[in-house]
Amino acid sequence: YHQRFSRGWLERLGNGTALSAQRMQSAVDNLWRFTGELFQADELEIELSAQGIAVDPRELQAEWQNAVHTALIDAGLQIPQEAAFRSGGKQGLHSEHLGPLLAEMQYLQRAYPGQQW
Repeated sequence: YHQRFSRGWLERLGNGTALSAQRMQSAVDNLWRFTGELFQADELEIELSAQGIAVDPRELQAEWQNAVHTALIDAGLQIPQEAAFRSGGKQGLHSEHLGPLLAEMQYLQRAYPGQQW
């Protein structure tokens, strides 16, 4: 569902007006640097993979790259040439943007402690 939905919007906006295409390309260029960390495995993930409990994220990278590259091309967007370079999230190293996101996501739990949904 999420892939279909997001890909549909990617194509509509990428192949839309000059402004929508420019904004989509700018967003892709800006966020591309974070994608490499999706496939960095930490010790726990490696151990879970070895036990057959989870998938090693490194095994998903080629399929993901193929799907994303195809989607970007179909949307008329360029694949960023810059390598993904941000890492450290799994070690707790986050940008200043995480604080407001966490505050928003934790609002209900903090406003209504102990509640069940």
